[in-house]
Amino acid sequence: MSEPGVLTIKPQAGPDDVLLRIIDLTLHFPTYRGVLGRQVGGIRAVDGVNLEVRRGRTLGLVGESGCGKTTTGRVILRLYDPTGGRIEFDGEDITHIQGKKLRRMRARMQMIFQDPQACLNPRMTVGSIIAEPLNEHRALKGKEKEKRTRELLDAVGLNPKFANRYPHEFSGGQRQRIGIARALALNPDFIVCDEPIAALDVSIQAQVVNLLKDLQEQFSLTYLFISHDLSMVRHLCEDVAVMYLGKVMELGPRDLIYKDPMHPYTKALLSAVPVPDPRVERARQRIILKGDLPSPANPPSGCRFRTRCPVAFDRCAAEQPAWRKVAGNRWVACHRAE
Repeated sequence: MSEPGVLTIKPQAGPDDVLLRIIDLTLHFPTYRGVLGRQVGGIRAVDGVNLEVRRGRTLGLVGESGCGKTTTGRVILRLYDPTGGRIEFDGEDITHIQGKKLRRMRARMQMIFQDPQACLNPRMTVGSIIAEPLNEHRALKGKEKEKRTRELLDAVGLNPKFANRYPHEFSGGQRQRIGIARALALNPDFIVCDEPIAALDVSIQAQVVNLLKDLQEQFSLTYLFISHDLSMVRHLCEDVAVMYLGKVMELGPRDLIYKDPMHPYTKALLSAVPVPDPRVERARQRIILKGDLPSPANPPSGCRFRTRCPVAFDRCAAEQPAWRKVAGNRWVACHRAE
């Protein structure tokens, strides 16, 4: 690993180099009732997730609000302790590490938060915000720290002279760039991008996404990109995972997922993406899902998606579909997928 105080270009890895591997990851939040606070159940926010993120690539994680995308990202970074499963980062099991070992690992794993207004301390200058990880991990001091802060501001397209300004003096897009600079401060290998463009104006979104792509090429970063915007996911990501009610329904290369989705839920999501060509838009068929997202505290039996699936049959209610590999290096959890 490179020194955290130096902007360096990391070597590109081979095609089979998996940086992050998630195996049957679960996180259940207990629910309580009564005066004595007796536990009566649990909310299955993440319930058996399997993912692989290859070094230097971007995995897009998509799905409806409340399906567990953000929670999955936070569990991967060990901001929450998992209930079960396994998290392997760069070949090392980090599922239960604590103390100094976890602290050292966190320097290599960072997060870009969804709301650029809420994630920046309004009482701190931009320079202090970006330098905070350097202070916390005691990476640099004095003039070296100031130089590093200016380099980071320049890397995300902001004037280094802005270091003494406060967050309220910047636009939403500029605040998000400050958040990106902070995430880059310790020269991480892996960044969770938690809907980094959702709170931004449409005219600014493309600028931030292009910045993320440029930084990835420059520093060989690996991203988990959480988003609702399937068009942006197609632009930025090489692989796509589709999540529903705490489980991943389908995982595979971006082009295959968008061209020939196998899971009914993936088909429904992609049918909602507008097509620029008016003739194609008029001719294509929309898939309208009926009903609401079930509660993660009481998910349906068998397949989680069966209560809204247009092609569900008896087996879907009785048996949970296996997570299996199919042609084209794709994974799917559906009884009807061939």
